[in-house]
Amino acid sequence: MRVLRRALGTLLVLGAVSCTAAHGDDARAGDGPPAALTPFERLLPAPLSVRTGGSGYSFGPATVIRTAPGSGGEVRRVGELLAGQLREPGGPALPVVDGVRGDGIRLRIDTAAQGIGEEGYRLASGPSGIDLVARTPAGLFRGGQTLRQLVPAAGPGEVPGGTVTDRPRFAYRGAMVDIARHFFTVEQVKRYLDQLVPYKVNTLHVHLTDDQGWRLAVDSWPRLAPYGGAGEVGGGPGGHWTKEQYRELVAYAAERYVDVVPEIDMPGHTNAALASYAELNCDGQAPPRYTGIKVGFSSLCVAKERTYAFVDDVLRELAELTPGRYLHIGGDEAHATPAADYAAFMDRAQRVVGRYGKTVVAWHQLAGARPAPGAVLQYWGHDKTSAADRAEVVAAAKAGHPLILSPADRAYLDMKYEPATRPGLAWAGYVPVSRSYSWDPGAYLAGVPESAVLGVEAPLWTETVATRGDWELLAFPRVLGLAELGWSPAAALDWEAYRGRLAAQAERMEAQGIGFHRSAEVPWPRR
Repeated sequence: MRVLRRALGTLLVLGAVSCTAAHGDDARAGDGPPAALTPFERLLPAPLSVRTGGSGYSFGPATVIRTAPGSGGEVRRVGELLAGQLREPGGPALPVVDGVRGDGIRLRIDTAAQGIGEEGYRLASGPSGIDLVARTPAGLFRGGQTLRQLVPAAGPGEVPGGTVTDRPRFAYRGAMVDIARHFFTVEQVKRYLDQLVPYKVNTLHVHLTDDQGWRLAVDSWPRLAPYGGAGEVGGGPGGHWTKEQYRELVAYAAERYVDVVPEIDMPGHTNAALASYAELNCDGQAPPRYTGIKVGFSSLCVAKERTYAFVDDVLRELAELTPGRYLHIGGDEAHATPAADYAAFMDRAQRVVGRYGKTVVAWHQLAGARPAPGAVLQYWGHDKTSAADRAEVVAAAKAGHPLILSPADRAYLDMKYEPATRPGLAWAGYVPVSRSYSWDPGAYLAGVPESAVLGVEAPLWTETVATRGDWELLAFPRVLGLAELGWSPAAALDWEAYRGRLAAQAERMEAQGIGFHRSAEVPWPRR
């Protein structure tokens, strides 16, 4: 296999690094791994820049994590969390100590640091240790995730000499989990969160309600969760989270600098609520609970004032539980709600969100109504989305509404990789790993400038996802590429370079017990 390497000297700028990873010209899926990449070349997401050179740091039994004072003890807390992530059975103990004098891994806040932004960092490795500097604790944590990939997976060894300077391209880098179609526990969602944070995902969107289930307890409407949550696709028992369990997830995410964005879908996708309370139906008759996968047949009764009392109560309680800035109110596939009624309903629902100090997020159908000032639109269209629908989204973006991009034929993790994939759906087409990765969020929607793009999100809908194995097979490895699209500079996005770096993640995914899809497009290491 002919190896292509350009002369890098000591400076590797990732726009170039993406072209210099050691791939053979004739490398094809199934040919086995390309020539070995250096630790810096394996980093995923690709960082902004890397300067290699000098001796590395010997990571081993004597390693100590040293934390500078400040930020109300958060630097030490980041150090403790990093130590826990780096510890392996039989490996270094990694004690965390105050002060940054001496050898080891040194964590420090520098609010005047240039070129790294609020979530970026600078990581420098040399014989005396590793210096990790950021402007915020969140930036230190992101840099720690990079260090996790530089430390040898097998335990003690050398972290190569060099400096990584890094910052995210987009502020919002998310993943969505749907616990409504099939119920999943907080523990499973926490597991997924731990799988995502090494790749610098900073937002977890939780789809809490749909036709098939209502998954969060609401004190003011107590029948919603125990009755509306007692089912799922296929007729399983379903389930729901208590408020305390939801708080537990929010706190767990916050410790890892991840914001939780909860979604209560409305006015459609509401059969579970309608089945729980007859008064929410226009005819006063509660429908049966639903266990299928059709969409667009349900609607809250827009004409009833009782509906708005319901919306107010639910969003008020959810806002009290959620410290983050966003509440997602759905708004998609409301086919059973006439257009004028839809617009009137969304006007009032958005005012409720604002009343409780939150910012609206909704699916992009809100662009066809009246988005509130500052409302964020989540675009889930695809290559066959009508020009008229796209034009509404573009107009909304130009009017100042930030966009989260989740194109279904690129970012929907429940789409099959290929016809033989089980589980999964294919209504948006098949989405192999290369297609999921090979698009530029900053230039995806013609007429939308990159400055209007808040970020990227990878939704995992669960109509066909019933087990942890189903979940992980569909999410991995595509979610890693979507994480890179949210973080890495545009110049670093290159499929040929990426597939080599993705292959290098196999060992880490296997160590976590992730049953990922071994796509034939990726030169995975031979087993």
